[in-house]
Amino acid sequence: MDENLSLGRMQITDDLSQLLAVLPESIRIALENHPKLSVLIEVVMDLGRYPEARFADGAEYLSDVAVTRADIQHCVDRLGLFSGDNRAGIERTLHRISCMRNRTDEIIGLTCRVGRAVYGTINMIRDLVETGKSILMLGRPGVGKTTALREIARVLADELGKRVVIIDTSNEIAGDGDIPHSAIGRARRMQVARPELQHQVMIEAVENHMPEVIVIDEIGTELEALAARTIAERGVQLVGTAHGNRLENLLKNPTLSDLIGGIQAVTLGDEEARRRSSQKTVLERKAPPTFEIAVEMHERHRWVVHDSVSEMVDTLLRGRQPTTQVRTVNEAGKVSIVRELPEPAKNGLMPAPNIPATNGGWRSSGRMSPMPSTLATNASQTTLEADLGFSQLLDQNWDSDEAMMSAGMATGITVGANGEELPLHVYPYGIGRDELEQVIEVLNLPVVLTKDMGSADAVLALRTHIKNHAKLRQISKVRQVPIYSVKSGTIPQITRTLRRMLHMDDPGIPEEADLRLFTQNASEDEVEALEEARLAVEQIVIPKGQPVELLPRSNAVRKMQHELVEHYHLKSTSFGEEPNRRLRIFPA
Repeated sequence: MDENLSLGRMQITDDLSQLLAVLPESIRIALENHPKLSVLIEVVMDLGRYPEARFADGAEYLSDVAVTRADIQHCVDRLGLFSGDNRAGIERTLHRISCMRNRTDEIIGLTCRVGRAVYGTINMIRDLVETGKSILMLGRPGVGKTTALREIARVLADELGKRVVIIDTSNEIAGDGDIPHSAIGRARRMQVARPELQHQVMIEAVENHMPEVIVIDEIGTELEALAARTIAERGVQLVGTAHGNRLENLLKNPTLSDLIGGIQAVTLGDEEARRRSSQKTVLERKAPPTFEIAVEMHERHRWVVHDSVSEMVDTLLRGRQPTTQVRTVNEAGKVSIVRELPEPAKNGLMPAPNIPATNGGWRSSGRMSPMPSTLATNASQTTLEADLGFSQLLDQNWDSDEAMMSAGMATGITVGANGEELPLHVYPYGIGRDELEQVIEVLNLPVVLTKDMGSADAVLALRTHIKNHAKLRQISKVRQVPIYSVKSGTIPQITRTLRRMLHMDDPGIPEEADLRLFTQNASEDEVEALEEARLAVEQIVIPKGQPVELLPRSNAVRKMQHELVEHYHLKSTSFGEEPNRRLRIFPA
């Protein structure tokens, strides 16, 4: 779906002369004569280094003379006091000056950032602002979140006639000094004495000043997220920004996930789990989101809009990719709204196979193709030479399954699925059929186990059996059936090898565990222990890189937890004395 909205021309006010007046004369003159002054982002002054100007398309030095203490003091004397977060400003401007200090608290570096008021920048989401719903802006630093907040506050106050209060912690939205910048229009501004008091000022604004809209920049702590929920529940429209590029980042952030409803683990009944075709313990949204609309600012002129955060979060928690609304604006000021369909979703641990069946494959006729006459004539010699090369490769202490398959290729065996028709017929050797059938059934794999090696497309065997069974290798060479090795008969090892046989294995993508692989005929305690291990891996060990200790479990249950951790390509160990012996999981 495409739509077009007309945009007025954007107007930019930067008060750049007042920032230049603060800088030392040599730097000021260099900037005043610079051809790219209109796109200046910031000026960096570090003691003992050349002064640097950063523009939208790169950075360059302004002088070949290093910055001195006198240069830095020249700037500090013309600024107000630096606040607790080491920021200062220029009265009634949007410029922000941040300082770096040494161990004795002396200022040895300055970052002088240009503040610009851009009128018309939020016309891309003007229709969303007018709905009265709370809006959360996401994006990397420098993409324009604060600029958008400032313009939203002005539009709501001046053009829509609402009572707007801005919580201005660092004076970035309305500028430095007691009188706010004219870019916020009739909106009122409350300053925050110290950053850690921001949540208190948010509540104070609601209780004392009767706002219809509260604008807040950089919600970053749990207290601020809680204050935002309290404000939203009182019927006040919230417009704010938070740390994170995408909605998925907030889902993984336990501190800020409450902004989009929070996450909780829910145990389903047997009937509901079967209806959903999911495991019994699933993640669900805990509460209605604080912000009803989310806007991801990927670039200054390309924003992704989620007009229903609750539906978006529910979709992501179910493991599906949602349809996204992308809004862009061109140089002529015209907004284009496009809904992009998601990429084909991967079904949890095992994506749907996408292996085309082609004629001429191993079983295109339903029977094995005859051996070439030259190979048949010299079968014994070829097999002997192949066995010799294969054995030499096996004797080398190779630890990976890929090495084993490469050995087969080196001896003339075709390894892998070369367009064979599905289902794939597999001859297991030395591996329990119960475990194999469990993996095939749970993951719905196009694999059939066969007891006849003559009709098999591949052999699946334990590595130790391949090394010690020369006859198996001889038969596989003669029949041109590839052998896939498994280090052990555990569920993760079998799953990984079957994925590789079907070309479903992507080592660059971490696998999510389908607990159905490990919980067939398991007790409630065992299911609970496996779910504990899964949540620890997916919510702490992998995203945060921190080790985790689990609750004490019996030897049999710990063995199941070890197998589950192995599925994620992670290491775990048991420690402690019985009955308090427990599992410790380590990051990769």
